[in-house]
Amino acid sequence: MTWPRWSLRSSTTTKADQTEQRKGVRAMATSQDLYTAAEPDYAVPPGETIREFLDDLGMTQRQLAARLGLTPKHVNQLVQGLVPLSPDVAARLELVTGLSARMWNRLEADYQTTVTRLRQRDDHAELASWVKDEIPVGELVKRGVLPAAPKDESSRIQQVLTFFGVAHLETYRELYESTAVSFRQTKAFKAEPGAVASWIRLGELKAQDVRCRQYTKAGIEAALPRLRQLTVQPPEVFFRLTRDICAANGIAVVVVPEITGARACGATKWLSQDKAMVMLSGRYKKNDQLWFTFFHELCHVIRHGKGEVWIEGGPGSEEPREQEADRFARDLLIPPAKASRLPSLKTLAEVGRFADEIGIAPGIVVGRMQREGHMDYQVGNMLKVGIDLAKAVD
Repeated sequence: MTWPRWSLRSSTTTKADQTEQRKGVRAMATSQDLYTAAEPDYAVPPGETIREFLDDLGMTQRQLAARLGLTPKHVNQLVQGLVPLSPDVAARLELVTGLSARMWNRLEADYQTTVTRLRQRDDHAELASWVKDEIPVGELVKRGVLPAAPKDESSRIQQVLTFFGVAHLETYRELYESTAVSFRQTKAFKAEPGAVASWIRLGELKAQDVRCRQYTKAGIEAALPRLRQLTVQPPEVFFRLTRDICAANGIAVVVVPEITGARACGATKWLSQDKAMVMLSGRYKKNDQLWFTFFHELCHVIRHGKGEVWIEGGPGSEEPREQEADRFARDLLIPPAKASRLPSLKTLAEVGRFADEIGIAPGIVVGRMQREGHMDYQVGNMLKVGIDLAKAVD
């Protein structure tokens, strides 16, 4: 690029010469349109144009900095493309170089546009792979949260990002994968992260519509005996009352049927400082497992802070707080003073009388005895109540 030789190098250049030279530079820059005419695979910062200017005039960066009233460090960062070229600097460059501030601003705008386009191009490939390989799109379409036929691949990517309420894949990773999550799973099965994330997000969206009072620990602890009494009620009764009691104490209880691959039966997440969410999937369809999962999740709300997401997939975790939640649910349903009698219960009639005495459903007693080896897993299952949470909610 040939730069005009004006007063910076020669005191004999006339104003007419300078005018013609500047016209030539402007015409050249406009006609070549180096930064916008094509779609290059690289981005050229305005600093490259500054570098050419310096080389052509034999000027150092320090000298240019003095003329611009900037620090040498800032000029060096401009040349290297490490800092954006601001409108203020563009105005100063117009005075020093003869190229209009508009031209310098355009170079910066074109550079940023190209950088964004190239980043989006690279991101698109990663996003497309993420949507295809990790997100259960078909399941989300069936549930009506994604349209069946997107206009194109980019549209589907935008729809999935909108569903999760994030602008970037990195944010999704941080919120749904990289957060400190304790996911208790059976050792025989592994959950798919995208399915788990989708299930949690469905719960968040549903919980947003549940009106709750401000959470109070004392309030929900005081409500535990009432919640325990509901174990003897039919599903259509206990779920409505459970939901209302919890909402009155700052906890949104929602049911979201399991997504294939999630392998989750329950989850706990704080939606704000004043509102928690307890999710149930209904994966295990007996009342003993349902109530154990529910009170397990309540323990996370009451005792384990507001910074983590807890997701349950089955028994057997060695994580201390998961074990604490297990003990909480176990002892709330059957207090230790009463549980000492379990080994002595020899008939189902005795189990029924014991359940009536302590005020819980007999199926819960059967489940506890089976897990602790006091009863064979093939015995007593007729006392457990089958529950379809999806129907109970409807």
